[in-house]
Amino acid sequence: AGMAATRPLSRFWEWGKNIVCVGRNYADHVREMQSAALSEPVLFLKPSTAYAPEGSPVLVPAYTCNLHHELELAVVMGKRCCAVPEAAAMGYVAGYALCLDMTARDVQDECKKKGLPWTLAKSFTASCPVSAFVPKEKIPDPHNLKLWLKVNGELRQEGETSSMIFSIPYIISYVSKIMTLEEGDVILTGTPKGVGPVKENDEIQAGIHGVPKVSSATLPVRLQEW
Repeated sequence: AGMAATRPLSRFWEWGKNIVCVGRNYADHVREMQSAALSEPVLFLKPSTAYAPEGSPVLVPAYTCNLHHELELAVVMGKRCCAVPEAAAMGYVAGYALCLDMTARDVQDECKKKGLPWTLAKSFTASCPVSAFVPKEKIPDPHNLKLWLKVNGELRQEGETSSMIFSIPYIISYVSKIMTLEEGDVILTGTPKGVGPVKENDEIQAGIHGVPKVSSATLPVRLQEW
């Protein structure tokens, strides 16, 4: 019990280790990026130091001139999970959160050209702003949500999780066959269309329609200062 007391799921970003991200999971975003849809999910990782909880700014790394927002539903794992079948996968979910997969698009374009991993573009400090935790009881069907994101009050992204290419149980099963997931780990399930740039002093707001707990935070964008 002592361990559980120091590791509340409601603050998973303080102790959860792994952030696994799925690329290309909404067809409209695949099209806007002029990418090809794939028969398996594209995975990449962020370090746990990527978390930027509510109230902390979104940081622009010094090496990018084109930082983009990507709005994503995150699945928070409730227990250790290794090679689980798709039919059992939802039993390992503790809840959800809204995350932003902040992406240095100019850096990513260079990485893609050179055939290099996306680490510099996706995995920098504070590249994963995260909302409050939503227990799974509050979201009976995660494939029936509408996500939205505004920059300076203007709607930029709106997407329905019903249009995911790979379902959440499929993704959990797929990831768990590659790497063991542990309690407090999260999977970011991809972004809908409408990704775009933010600059210093912009304000980002994001939410899930009908889930008040995640629909409030205003995130200021700041330059990273070393």
